[in-house]
Amino acid sequence: MKYLLMVLGKQSDYDAMSGKRTDGPAWTPSDLKAMFEHMGAINNDLAEAGELVDAQGLAEPSQAKLVTADKDGRPVVTDGPYGESKEVLAGYWVIDVENPDRATEIAARAYACPLPEGAPNYPVIVHPIQGPGGCEM
Repeated sequence: MKYLLMVLGKQSDYDAMSGKRTDGPAWTPSDLKAMFEHMGAINNDLAEAGELVDAQGLAEPSQAKLVTADKDGRPVVTDGPYGESKEVLAGYWVIDVENPDRATEIAARAYACPLPEGAPNYPVIVHPIQGPGGCEM
């Protein structure tokens, strides 16, 4: 069964990680190293177990574009579709696991990522992927 595990964040979280002033704690190089090592270990373990389909971190929300189309079908592009205070998709894993319990076990491990004191810790969303090799409805 395939699942999409989604990690959330805000623009202010990306700002804190890059050293820009925010209303939360600043991330130190050792904080970033601990986070990347934690996520890397999850990726390595999933790959070794044959459960990893894909995993990516996403660029900050301010780099996102909202695309619609005009009446002639031409793209209409505007800056990011996200408000400053909204949580957005910050990264994800696509996993192929035996059962839902395994998916939630992996999500709990991702949630346990080390963070600076006072930094927000968002829930990890576990979403079944419908389709070939996915979950049945």
